[in-house]
Amino acid sequence: MNFINRFKIMMYPKFLFWYCTVFIAFSISAQTTNTYSIATVAFYNLENLFDTKNDPKTYDDDRTPKGKDHWTIAQYHDKVKNMAMVISEIGVAIAHTPPAIIGVAEIENKKVLQDLIATPSLAPYKYDIVHFDSPDRRGIDVALLFQKNRFRPLYTSTHTVYLYDIDIPTKRVYTRDQLLVSGFLDGEFIHVFVNHWPSRRGGAVKSNYKRMRAATQQKRCIDSLFSTDPYAKIIVMGDFNDDPHSSSIQDILNAKAKKKQMRNTQLYNPMAAMAKHGVGSLAWGDQWNLFDQILVSQSFTNTKDSTYTYYKAGIFNPTYLTQRYGRYQGYPFRSFANGHYTGGYSDHFPVYLYLIKKVKEKKLPSP
Repeated sequence: MNFINRFKIMMYPKFLFWYCTVFIAFSISAQTTNTYSIATVAFYNLENLFDTKNDPKTYDDDRTPKGKDHWTIAQYHDKVKNMAMVISEIGVAIAHTPPAIIGVAEIENKKVLQDLIATPSLAPYKYDIVHFDSPDRRGIDVALLFQKNRFRPLYTSTHTVYLYDIDIPTKRVYTRDQLLVSGFLDGEFIHVFVNHWPSRRGGAVKSNYKRMRAATQQKRCIDSLFSTDPYAKIIVMGDFNDDPHSSSIQDILNAKAKKKQMRNTQLYNPMAAMAKHGVGSLAWGDQWNLFDQILVSQSFTNTKDSTYTYYKAGIFNPTYLTQRYGRYQGYPFRSFANGHYTGGYSDHFPVYLYLIKKVKEKKLPSP
């Protein structure tokens, strides 16, 4: 039974416009109605959202009008429009508003994000940006977008993953920094990590040490927060280039597949059950992987209705995001394939989760 069938949606338009939140109400007993607010948290790999300008500091020459990809301004604007439309629809079926916060990966710089949030699809929601340039050789970064009237950043920082070539130990391998944003979501203090771990280029086994190193760096950052507050509310999201059962996630991050297995300073991975059933956020070689994941700390899985609590997670994969024909039918409808712009979206599906909390209890008169 889905969320809509389990709960009766109740909306108050004037308050919704001011607070940009949504309420759901359901009957606990014949005499009581509880009202909940919803916050959608999401992550989306935007598949090489590059502008058309050549950056001499990075290897982005292909994504220019004269480069190998013949990346034109018209294609860029179309890509931005498509990405914005997708983001504007994530979680809307239930929350009636796009994500309160969304992590993004494979973006070239802050300017592409400014263009993204200025589109007609996203401008009404008044998103803002947390972004830092990473040392990645391709020039791609991670970032956090947030609705300004839902989330207020207080602290931001980046954490570098130091890698060296396994065959040439003195040779530095550059990858994306890990982003940490701490702030208030509808007045509740939380921490959000955004990741894009090293790819499987060269083979999953040979490149595994890179992701293990990234996982170790992330675990160190998480443990640092827990050392200050064992009940910290932490969200860890990203394209990990590993599945929920991979050692980097399951062993290094110590992410649990079941809530009852957790302790205060551990993470719950709601994506583990999805992966077990064969669903994924991207496909390669006729195999689905769930590299895109959102994990939450134990404090998000409590039953205290007065604070934000994890409700459910999902993969946003409507029909239009799926390749409809050809060899890759059923795969995510990517924006660039076989050396050409396709007019599609991304080679990844977005992932999301809902947080809910009780904001009002109303006694109903006896019938």
